[in-house]
Amino acid sequence: MLNDIITGQKALFADGVQTVLRGHENRARRVTLLNGDLVGNSRSESRGISARVTRNGRYGFSSIAGYSSQDAERVLRAATENALFLDARAKESGRSYPACPSDAKIVPVRDVLDFEQKRYIDACREVDAYVQAHCPSVTSRRIVYTEDAQDKIIVTSDAASGHVTYPRCYIYVFLTAETSEGTPVELFRAFGGAGSFDDHFADLTKYYPEIENLYRQLMDKTEGVYAQAGIKTVILGGMMGGMLAHEAVGHTVEADLVLGGSVAGPSLNKRVASDLVTLVDYAHTAFGEETPLPVFLDDEGIPAEDAVLIDHGILTGYMHSRETAAHFGMKPCGNARAWNYADEPLIRMRNTAILPGESTLEEMIASIDDGYYLIESSNGQADLTGEFMFGVSLGYEIKNGKLGHALLDTTVSGIAFDMLRTVDMVSSNVTWSSSGFCGKKQPMPVGMAGPEMRCKIAIGGR
Repeated sequence: MLNDIITGQKALFADGVQTVLRGHENRARRVTLLNGDLVGNSRSESRGISARVTRNGRYGFSSIAGYSSQDAERVLRAATENALFLDARAKESGRSYPACPSDAKIVPVRDVLDFEQKRYIDACREVDAYVQAHCPSVTSRRIVYTEDAQDKIIVTSDAASGHVTYPRCYIYVFLTAETSEGTPVELFRAFGGAGSFDDHFADLTKYYPEIENLYRQLMDKTEGVYAQAGIKTVILGGMMGGMLAHEAVGHTVEADLVLGGSVAGPSLNKRVASDLVTLVDYAHTAFGEETPLPVFLDDEGIPAEDAVLIDHGILTGYMHSRETAAHFGMKPCGNARAWNYADEPLIRMRNTAILPGESTLEEMIASIDDGYYLIESSNGQADLTGEFMFGVSLGYEIKNGKLGHALLDTTVSGIAFDMLRTVDMVSSNVTWSSSGFCGKKQPMPVGMAGPEMRCKIAIGGR
C-alpha cells in the first residue's frame, strides 16, 4: 500500500522540472544494561514523505509527517511551487542536471523485521551474565543493544526509482577496570552488522571468544604505560586506518566540502599519498563480498557505484550529488543520502576503505625497533585542511621487532595527506567497522575499513 501511495503520484510530476518523491520510514530500538540493571529501554519510529523539485538548477524541497496520497500530492505541489518561484526570480540563467535514467530494478536489500523488546533485553542479560562470570576483574560493565532501520521508496522523473531498506543492529560490550593506581581504563567492542536481530544474535555464544579477547586486552591495559611523545614509526590497525579514511580523507573529498574550500580542491590529479595507498568509497560490494552497509540506490535516484578517490597515491575524484557532479563535469555514483524524511539529501560516504597490500602484520611488527601498534580509536575529528586528531584506546609498544606493554589512552595527530605519503608497508587483510554514525549535519550509518599500515605519525605522551 505504501509503495502504491508513492509510485502512484508520478502522474502528478510537473513538466519541465526534475522531481524526486521519497517515502521514508525510520525505526530505532535500544536497550542498556549497567552492571546487570536495566537503565535504558526505548523504541521510536518516524515516517513521512518528501519531494525535491529542481528547475534549471534551482530546487524546492517540502516534507510532511504523513503517508497518504493526499500528503504526497501536497509535498509535490509545495516543492514545485518553490522551485518555479526561485527559478523565475533568479538573476542568472541556470541549467538542468543531466538525466540519469536506469533500467535497473532496485528492490529492498533486506526485510525489516521487528521483535518484542523482551528479546533484546534477554539477549543483553545473557551477554551480561557471561561477562560477569568470565571477566572477574571488571569493575563496571555495560551492555547496549542498538538497532536502526531505514525504509525508502524513491520515485524520480529522470533517474532511477526503487524501494530500498537498510536495517542494522549491534550489541556493544563496554568493560571497565582499574590500574594498580586506581585509574579507570575502558575498552569496548561492537558485534553485529547489516540485517535484523536473528541475522546476528540467534546464537550469542559465537561472540564469547571475542569477549574473552576484549577482557584480556583490558587486563593488558591495566598494566599499560604511557606512549613517548613525538613523531614515531607506527602501525595503524585496520580500525585506525578506517577512521583515517573516513574522517581525515573522506570528508575532504566530498564535493560540497571541496566547493567549501577543502584541501582536496587544488589536489585533484596530484599525489597525496604513497603508491601503496588506494582509497575507494564502495557502494555495496567490496573484495568479492557484500559491504557491511550496502547502498544500492541513493536518495536522488542514482544507482550506487563505487567511487575511486585515491588511486595508488593520486587523488582521482570526489563523491558527488547530481548538482556537484554537473558542476565538476563528473559522474554521480550514488552518494546523496538523507537520514530522515524531513532531511534533504547530502553528499555522504557509504563504505570507505583503504585497499589491502601485500605485507603481513608479523612482517610489519618485526620491521620496527622502537614504535607502536595502534589498534583501535575511541574518537576522532578532522577539518577541511586534512588536519586530524584521533584518540587511541588500544595499542601496544613495539620494541626490537616484538610487541611490548599495552598503552594507556593517548592521541595521534597530523595532516592526512602528509601522513599518507609516509606509508611504506600495507597489510594484506582489511578490518571493517560499521556500527557508528557520521555526523555531517545529519546522522548517517557508514562503514569504514583499512588494512594495517606502517607510517610515521605524531603521538601524544603522558
